[in-house]
Amino acid sequence: ATTELFIRLPEVRQRVGLSKSQIYKLISEDQFPHPVKVSQRISCWVVTEIDRWIKGKKGFVMLMHN
Repeated sequence: ATTELFIRLPEVRQRVGLSKSQIYKLISEDQFPHPVKVSQRISCWVVTEIDRWIKGKKGFVMLMHN
C-alpha cells in the first residue's frame, strides 16, 4: 500500500500553476480536489489526487489545442 502524502496550498499552487482564488473557485464548482482538514486551521491536499487532476487537465488542454 502506498502512503498518501499531503501537501499544503503553496505546493499545490506550484504544481498546478493556479492562484489561491482560482483553486478555491474550482473547488466550489467541484472541479478540483477538495482539501482535507488535518487540524482546525490547517488544510492539506492528497498528492495523488492533485497529480490525477494535473494528468486529466493535460488531456483536456491537448483536446482544446487540436
